[in-house]
Amino acid sequence: QEYNRAWKELDVSFDTIYSGFLGSIDQIDIVRDFIKSNNNAYVIVDPVMGDGGDYYQTFNDEICNKIKDLVKISDLVTPNLTEACLLTNNKYHTNYTLEETLDLAKEISALGPKKVIITGILIDGNIINLGYDKENDEYLSYSLKYNNKSYSGTGDIFTSIISGLITNGHDFKDSIKIASDFIFKCIEYTSKYDIDPNDGVFFEVFLNDLTSLNN
Repeated sequence: QEYNRAWKELDVSFDTIYSGFLGSIDQIDIVRDFIKSNNNAYVIVDPVMGDGGDYYQTFNDEICNKIKDLVKISDLVTPNLTEACLLTNNKYHTNYTLEETLDLAKEISALGPKKVIITGILIDGNIINLGYDKENDEYLSYSLKYNNKSYSGTGDIFTSIISGLITNGHDFKDSIKIASDFIFKCIEYTSKYDIDPNDGVFFEVFLNDLTSLNN
């Protein structure tokens, strides 16, 4: 809140607001109020709550409902499949079809956001990111080979890339492809090394792929 007060005094405006992991209801309320006080900004919410069908340890239904309030005032949300189910009160399972996942995206979009990206959908040995654009009633499913490797933080990197690309005027569908390819390369490269998956991926090696996009 001190940051917010300083920004107001400086008359700072924001093109994009991106919300990721929020560890308490108080934090969610602060972000919600900040979004509402910057209603010209493009709002991207990564509703971080869980994975593998369950909440993360510090999350519950009460916090989920609060995060849903953020989703309602967002322009774009990027849940994984577990979070998509939590937001829509659907039962999670491991064999979602593309059509069922698209229905989930449409349910989330009905809450408020114009665009939805559901990440990490596993179908037939491939990992798929599905993007739905309510304004044009279009969707994109972008598929890459799954190498059975998983690392912490890839969802954060993915949405950060999406945020940067969208803010710089890149097309929604192209942004999904670029971010997906980047994460794929990071995971492929990192898997060559014996590291703890909780330590994340070696993304720095490929940053030039992103910085060169606007050159």
